[in-house]
Amino acid sequence: MKELSIVIPLYNEEESLSELKAWIDRVLKGRSYEVIFVDDGSRDGSWAEVQRLAEADAERVVGIRMARNYGKSAGLQMGFQAATGRVVITMDADLQDSPEEIAELERKILEDGYDLVSGWKKKRHDPLSKTIPTRLYNAATRWVSGIELHDFNCGLKAYRLEVVKAIEVQGEMHRYIPILAKSVGFDRIGEQVVQHQARKYGSSKFGLERFINGFLDLMTIGFMSRFSRKPMHFFGALGVMMFLVSLAGFSWIALGKLISIWEGNPTRNITEISAFYVSLTGMVFGLQFFLTGFLAEMTSRNDTKRHDYQVAEHIKKQ
Repeated sequence: MKELSIVIPLYNEEESLSELKAWIDRVLKGRSYEVIFVDDGSRDGSWAEVQRLAEADAERVVGIRMARNYGKSAGLQMGFQAATGRVVITMDADLQDSPEEIAELERKILEDGYDLVSGWKKKRHDPLSKTIPTRLYNAATRWVSGIELHDFNCGLKAYRLEVVKAIEVQGEMHRYIPILAKSVGFDRIGEQVVQHQARKYGSSKFGLERFINGFLDLMTIGFMSRFSRKPMHFFGALGVMMFLVSLAGFSWIALGKLISIWEGNPTRNITEISAFYVSLTGMVFGLQFFLTGFLAEMTSRNDTKRHDYQVAEHIKKQ
C-alpha cells in the first residue's frame, strides 16, 4: 500500500501539469506515493501531457481519461476508485493548490485522528463577484449540515482511504463531500488554513451558474442525508400536518354555519366563502404529500443498497 494517493481531476490544464507534477515530486521526495490524473474530457493537449508524465514516471503516475466531460464529481469518483494510498489527497490541477500543504494535512489524518481535513483558503485571489457568493454559500451549507467548515468547496482535502471508498460522489456533489462523509459515519472532520495561489495559466472553468446549482444541490443533499432511508418521516409528517390544519379550518367554517342556522341568523353558502377553498386545497395537498411519502418509502424499501451500512469496527469470533 502506498503512503499517499494524490487525486487530481483536470479539464484543459495542459500548461500546468508538468509543473504541478515536478512540484509534488520535490515536496514528497523519498516518500511512497502515487499521482492519479483524471482527465475529464479535455479538448486541449492535457491527455498527451498525462501520457508523457506516465511514461517518464510509470511507478507513480496513474492516468484516467474520461470519454467526455462529465464534471468534477465524476473525476473525483474515478480517482477515489483507483486510489490505494493510506491517505488520499485531492487537489486542483491549476496550481492554485500548493503541494506544500500535504504534510500538515496528512499529519492531521494520521496523528490527530481526523477522517477528513478540508482546506480553508482564508485569503483568496478571486474577484468580489466570486468571493461574496462563496461566503453566502458556505454559511448556508454550515447551517444545513451542522459542519463547521469555512470553505466546503476547497479542492485541497485529505481523507482516510476508508472514507473515499465509502462515499459515492455524483452529479455536482463534490462541493458536499464533507456532508457525504458525515452521512456514512465519518464525522471527525477538521479544517486547515491553506494558501491560495493566483492562477498562473488559463482561466476558471466555472461560471456564476455554479452558485445556483450549488444551492439546489445543497437542498438535495440536505434532504437525502436526513430522509433518504425514511422519506415517510418528511412527506408523511408534512402531509398529515397540512391535512389536519386544513380539516380544522374546514370544520370551523362548517361549525360556524351550523351555529348561525341554529340561531336563525342569515348565512352564506359555504362555496361563497374563500376560506373554504383554502382549506379544501390544503386537505388535497396534505393527502398528496402523504401518498408521496408512502410511495417513496415503498421505493426505498426495494432499494438493493438500503442495508449498505458503514461498519466502524468488527470483532469476529475465534
